[in-house]
Amino acid sequence: MNDHVALLVVDAANVVGSVPDGWWRDRAGAAEQLRDRLAAYADGLPAGAVQPPTGPLEIVLVVEGAARGIAPVPGVQVVAAAGSGDDRIVELVAARAPGRRCIVVTADRELRSRVRALGADVVGPRVVR
Repeated sequence: MNDHVALLVVDAANVVGSVPDGWWRDRAGAAEQLRDRLAAYADGLPAGAVQPPTGPLEIVLVVEGAARGIAPVPGVQVVAAAGSGDDRIVELVAARAPGRRCIVVTADRELRSRVRALGADVVGPRVVR
């Protein structure tokens, strides 16, 4: 991990599930589509998404269940959670270098609370959808 850029951790299941577009018919395919869209954010999130703006990002997509096994692409790491995706996201946030900015993308209230307690910023799925 690059400690000089902000870390963007994306809750794949939550973001994919935020829009009822038939994702349940192909969970892995939906996660791959999200992964591919995320690559566009390597230089930063859209203006106004977070304050202060991010600049370059290290992007980590956390997948679970049927989405385990999707491959990374340039600019987006994929981390498969062995168990709970939320628990893996909390582990990633807690393990970042001291002082490194971290932004978590999720609408899950409990997860938002857990990562905010660790100093992460939180944005909703719309930012990356």
